[in-house]
Amino acid sequence: MSTDPITPDSQHRKAALGLPERLRDYALLARWDRPIGWWLLYWPCVFGVVLTGAPLSLQWPLLLWLLLGAVAMRGAGCVYNDIVDADLDKSVARTASRPIASGRVSKRAAWIWVIAQCLVGFVVLLQLPWEAQLVALGSLALVAAYPFMKRITWWPQLWLGLVFNWGALVGWLALRDDRIEVMAALYAGAVLWCVGYDTIYALQDKEDDALVGIRSSARRLGGSVRAGVAGFYIAAIACWALSFYMLRLDWMALLALVPIALHLGWQVITLEPEDGENALTRFRSNRMAGLLIAAACFVVGNA
Repeated sequence: MSTDPITPDSQHRKAALGLPERLRDYALLARWDRPIGWWLLYWPCVFGVVLTGAPLSLQWPLLLWLLLGAVAMRGAGCVYNDIVDADLDKSVARTASRPIASGRVSKRAAWIWVIAQCLVGFVVLLQLPWEAQLVALGSLALVAAYPFMKRITWWPQLWLGLVFNWGALVGWLALRDDRIEVMAALYAGAVLWCVGYDTIYALQDKEDDALVGIRSSARRLGGSVRAGVAGFYIAAIACWALSFYMLRLDWMALLALVPIALHLGWQVITLEPEDGENALTRFRSNRMAGLLIAAACFVVGNA
């Protein structure tokens, strides 16, 4: 078992190692050394907000609150996931050094850390109108069930997509309560995007997952993983195109999707499924993908 306290896919290893040991373990539990997670949780919130076309004076304060909520709730979700998966994490090389799996943080202390971050999320919740509050609370059941999905289905990435993109619904409903079909197509596209990029992420653990019986779309797709990811990305683009067209009834609006289509195409073409570092780089590039989708939503929503 590795004695290195920092997991191999950390983006900010030096900064994490510079923290006092006790603080470092809680930062690692919340994945503060890997901000890609909260970016991917936050971008769908942005999609929903900017596509509404609401006055910018209403959009920007909401986006700042949702950013705080994304960081806090992503951290809480990661700690909860590590509590549930502690025994599995011990058996996977990439995760064996996580604070709970390695025994550096007790489950009791981890639960306190979950609650502390959820309190931050609760403050953010209070800033939303009641319709958006109810929708946001509706995600809790999905979040609670997610860590168990890898044990019962080959498609936990689909469940993650439902969870991670819930912010698109919250962002939309915080500013308008009509055109639900536009919101639904936007959300569906984001879910499919997530299935694609998390399949890429899961390529890193295929061998270890097979040994301990963890299921994933990467394992299910096998040698067809590149084609599978391409299929999910194409379906995502189609859903976003439908959302934009229903909102604007103008085919020109679809041109806003060209940059993201090219970026996702690059991911697929350059993906090397047997190279974990290649997969991790392609996965992390979805921070830029999220920016491109957000820009498209802003252009279409505020035209």
